[in-house]
Amino acid sequence: MAGSATMTISTLIGLVVAMATTFVPQAEARAFFVFGDSLVDNGNNNYLVTSARADAPPYGIDYPTRLPTGRFSNGLSIPDFISQQLGSEPSLPYLSPELTGERLLVGANFASAGIGILNDTGIQFLNIIRMYKQLEYFEQYQSRVTALVGAEQTQQLVNGALILITVGGNDFVNNYYLVPFSARSRQFRLPDYVRYLISEYRKLLMRLYDLGARRVLVTGTGPMGCVPAEIAMRSPDGQCSAELQRAASLYNPQLTEMLGQLNDQYGTDIFIAANTRQMTANFVYNPQAYGFVTSKIACCGQGPYNGIGLCTPASNLCPDRDVYAFWDPFHPSERANGIIVQQILTGDATYMHPMNLSTILALDSRT
Repeated sequence: MAGSATMTISTLIGLVVAMATTFVPQAEARAFFVFGDSLVDNGNNNYLVTSARADAPPYGIDYPTRLPTGRFSNGLSIPDFISQQLGSEPSLPYLSPELTGERLLVGANFASAGIGILNDTGIQFLNIIRMYKQLEYFEQYQSRVTALVGAEQTQQLVNGALILITVGGNDFVNNYYLVPFSARSRQFRLPDYVRYLISEYRKLLMRLYDLGARRVLVTGTGPMGCVPAEIAMRSPDGQCSAELQRAASLYNPQLTEMLGQLNDQYGTDIFIAANTRQMTANFVYNPQAYGFVTSKIACCGQGPYNGIGLCTPASNLCPDRDVYAFWDPFHPSERANGIIVQQILTGDATYMHPMNLSTILALDSRT
């Protein structure tokens, strides 16, 4: 009897362990919401009448389906890699007709290529989802989930969610510097424009907090002057554009400072600054150290550095996307996106302030 009792206890322990293994990921799964521009748009613009879209080949050439999805990438985007870390499927575009029922509980992606912090950024793209509208959609999303699971569970889902917001670069490249003597550049000197952007961004983030956001990854701009499009348009010698680099060097530290002030105001670490400028600069300035052949030439494009115009079926296309830091004139390749997310996940204080994503996930799993 003793032997059979022992066997029964071991079997029970085995079952408990098996059940724990099975159910822990579900218990820790959290919704994931994405706001911002083309760096994180995963298909919303497919449903809009706009020129800012990535729904034709060769976009998506390395995506699992080998088809364009609306991501401005040859494959996975930054949100896709973060979803993998959360152990969940990617959040669907908010405008997708597939975003219904249980799939709403995974989260949603509200991002739209071409938008900026300011409403007049990206006006040349016509019909895009500007930031105020993305936040309206987030409110609408919460009403839809409330109808599904009730108000209390909806609030828990939103408060417990991870949020990524990537916006700001277009306010320079598709606004202030879009044309010589742009309206904004006549209105503001660059340092004043940066301060204005930061003050407007602060309002958006406070609105996001009011809508229930409690863990928000906020990325800075990359080294904007070093993308193939800007090198092709502004650089006679293949060097990064000094003026756009100056803009990034002014903007990013002030963004981090503003996020710290908001955290002080709310009394807890809501907003996490991701120094994507430094993350990207690492492989832009030293591509070989990261296994890239070049960071100046886009894989897909035309003209100098493949940096002119859009990536289309008629563009030059590199045979091996993994050795190019940039997929098209503006956007990192899938492999570069993976490197960026690795730094978001495990980077030290140089890259992530006040903590990295691994720390956030560990902290939040205990609360």
